[in-house]
Amino acid sequence: MYRKTVAALALVLLPLACIAQTKPGDPAPPRSWVDKDTGHRVWRLSDEPNSGAFYFNINAYTPDEKQMIYSAPDGIHVLDLATRQTRLLVANPPRSADATGPVPGTVHILVAGHKTNSVFYTSTDANKVTSIYKANTNTGVVRKLAVVPHPPNTSGWSVVTVNADETLIAGTYVEGDDTGKQYGSNLPVRPAGAAPGAAGNPDNRVGSAAQGPHYQPPNKSAMMVARLAAKLPLVLFTLRLEPGPNGAKPGDVKPLLHSTDWVNHLLFSPTDPSLLMYCHEGIWQDVDRLWMIHTDGTHNIMVHKRTMYMEIWGHEFWGPDGETIWYQWDYPRNSDSNFIAGYDVRTGKRFAYKTNHDDGSIHVNVTKDLSLFAGDGSFGSKASGGHDCSWIMVFHPQLLRGDALAVNTPDFWQPGTLRTERLVNMEHHNYHEEPNVRFTPDNKMVIFTGNMFGPSYVFGVEVEKAVDPPAADVMSTTELAKKFNPVDPPQR
Repeated sequence: MYRKTVAALALVLLPLACIAQTKPGDPAPPRSWVDKDTGHRVWRLSDEPNSGAFYFNINAYTPDEKQMIYSAPDGIHVLDLATRQTRLLVANPPRSADATGPVPGTVHILVAGHKTNSVFYTSTDANKVTSIYKANTNTGVVRKLAVVPHPPNTSGWSVVTVNADETLIAGTYVEGDDTGKQYGSNLPVRPAGAAPGAAGNPDNRVGSAAQGPHYQPPNKSAMMVARLAAKLPLVLFTLRLEPGPNGAKPGDVKPLLHSTDWVNHLLFSPTDPSLLMYCHEGIWQDVDRLWMIHTDGTHNIMVHKRTMYMEIWGHEFWGPDGETIWYQWDYPRNSDSNFIAGYDVRTGKRFAYKTNHDDGSIHVNVTKDLSLFAGDGSFGSKASGGHDCSWIMVFHPQLLRGDALAVNTPDFWQPGTLRTERLVNMEHHNYHEEPNVRFTPDNKMVIFTGNMFGPSYVFGVEVEKAVDPPAADVMSTTELAKKFNPVDPPQR
């Protein structure tokens, strides 16, 4: 299901009613309009060009469900979901015009806390020491939690995900010589909020486009093949952030797993602080991707086992309730046998919702009550018979029921169908920058990153159709975007 250029920015003036200023004298995309093709209202939620929402499976909401965190070149921002007002929480250091390489002190966002109104991030100083910080999203108070160690004969240390009670962070490093430095322990990713196209972020690295935090370079597949083939001796570990039992102190490291496979995409359960999901990374048909492990190193479990040549699955994520791991499953790749699949971590029960011809999305997400899925679409095709999937969409799931339920035992796949509803026409979006959909906690809006106007911004679209909107608010998203960004995005 997953389908994956940079558009030049060219602004022309619109009527004043449509313009919000990013800086004095510069026009910006409209704050809100109703998509003529769908009838749903779209909101531009961020003002900073090249701002973006989090990667789709990383928690962006505070536990009181009142705030969302996003990134911009100037640092970490907080969005008040009720008022749609934003503010800068943690600023990046200024970058001089002649600077080369990464600027010491630039922030790298990790995740919003599940227990406290906070955001976790790392920052590397001029001495190349990386520290982990926690910023209170209400008060702005920042606390240094721990330093990421770099013992001799190791390289590529990376920490990426914080557990549900905010006591542990998980990451990976490479044992042995400096081989891991060319990759990090995983693919290099531009720090969230870092200036796009900055020195030290060459264009062949993930997230280093001239716009947006989620750009995927054309040579990503080649990089993935090379990284998997390197067979680096990798360690999956946790690092303590808060004092713990038996004298455990911040900075303590506990190895969980040693492997020469490429371990990546670590993601703690949003509810169980002892449960960590991770993947065996690589081209999807080459790996049994999805795994779970506990923080004591036990119960290292494969969630899905390949049974067909070219079977693929990935872009896994936790449901907000912490009970189900969801992922996209093609059986086999590039066929019409595509599903949104789920695995209940309590019962082992499995779900498979069949997707339709034009539902192809790079990422999908789900509401906490499992009543709706969302998809961010992908490169469309104008050719006859091509996939018309350049849309932000919601999917209404329906499990199949029948009289023969006695045959359908819990270890069978529970099949279902999806009814698709389109929310935003993304024809003018460049899908090398991935939209990364998520629902707001109240299920009323789908959040995504869009670059249809040139630079990327954070947008939200209302799940319910607009009722009797003013005629002046109803606009073609494609035609509106072309007024700001006349360069057509690439076709796959």
